[in-house]
Amino acid sequence: MLQPKPAVVSFFGASQRARNPRVALAVITAAVLLAACGKKEEGGAGGPPGGGMPPATVGVVAVQPQSVGLVTELPGRLEASRVAEVRARAAGILQKRLFREGSDVRAGQPLFEIDAAPYEAALASAQASLARAEANVAQTKAQAERYKPLVEANAISKQDYVNAVAAQKQAEADVAVARAQVRTAGINRGYAAVTSPISGRIGRALVTEGALVGQGEVTALAVVQQINPMYVNFTQSATEVLNLRRALAAGKLARAGSGESAVVHLLLDDGTEYGRTGKLLFSDLTVDQTSGQVTLRAEVPNPDGLLLPGMYVRVRIEQAQLEQAILLPQQAVTRSATGDTVLVVGPDSKPAPRQVKLGQNQNNQWIVLDGLKAGEQVIVDGFQKMMVPGAPVKPVPWSPNAASAPAGASAPAAGAAASNPAGAASAASK
Repeated sequence: MLQPKPAVVSFFGASQRARNPRVALAVITAAVLLAACGKKEEGGAGGPPGGGMPPATVGVVAVQPQSVGLVTELPGRLEASRVAEVRARAAGILQKRLFREGSDVRAGQPLFEIDAAPYEAALASAQASLARAEANVAQTKAQAERYKPLVEANAISKQDYVNAVAAQKQAEADVAVARAQVRTAGINRGYAAVTSPISGRIGRALVTEGALVGQGEVTALAVVQQINPMYVNFTQSATEVLNLRRALAAGKLARAGSGESAVVHLLLDDGTEYGRTGKLLFSDLTVDQTSGQVTLRAEVPNPDGLLLPGMYVRVRIEQAQLEQAILLPQQAVTRSATGDTVLVVGPDSKPAPRQVKLGQNQNNQWIVLDGLKAGEQVIVDGFQKMMVPGAPVKPVPWSPNAASAPAGASAPAAGAAASNPAGAASAASK
């Protein structure tokens, strides 16, 4: 019996019946690609760590010591520079109000009218008394002049002449009294017309027409306040004042300005800064026993009337100058319970944590008192790009306008990663 002839299997694992040039070409191409991928994987496994990635670009600032003004921000209240209560000095019925409430008034401007009829009658009576006294002076003077030649001729007694001269002087005294009474009556008549004692802005009227004022007590009619300039009263801890004076005396701080009054800036209740600056007037000598605070007063111009008495403000005052101080953006500093740190780019372009001592915070910047040297580069932006702790970075100058909020927000995490490289590497691998 004839045996069937087995099919001859080629190198490509296909039968002779399935042999086809196109199929062979496809198989060869696939084999070449698989071999190339295997070589790449072997080469990648034996290559350097990081896969040849370029260094991360980070924003840095160069440390530059400079003279920095120590600005203190304190709470304060505004107060009118002059306050006058308008009161009724004459008793009577209030007849007219002569001003518009809330308007500006000048010194001497009429504000109210009180019924002046009783005072006019008193003035007329005083004037009549003065006329009678002056007439009596004329009579006694004439009599004394007639007696003078008679006494010289011994026609009358000397006592009669002395009595005539005394009557004349008494009449002259009565004239002086009558004139004083006329003046008093005129002053009381003038009190019926109530005027403004100072220039300023007047508030609401405290009484209305028809009210009886000044009867038995002085009645308040209105209040006039001078609001240009304004006073701002603020307080500072006595301990801070003492420490500041000691630092100035020891030469650690320099006095702000050149002996002139310290400049004062105001922050309004909505957070905006008032457009005009003021000057410090004085610091009180007495410390409040209950709060331990010292009261200070500054004067601020207010030509537009924007500031009003009683408003709450924040006062910024430069009290001293710190020489050779260093300013760093807030986002460059990592604050923790163990201390404050920054990342400094070393000569090998590798970032390293550095412990620093901070002072005040001014305009979103920290004053660094110790821990940095001039010329060092501190990382401010690009923390999220530092995936491998300790790896070299590419520092570029940092610009506040180009900085992004997410980059700044990641500063604490990046600082923690740099201070604990092992933990950061473990977190990255996960």
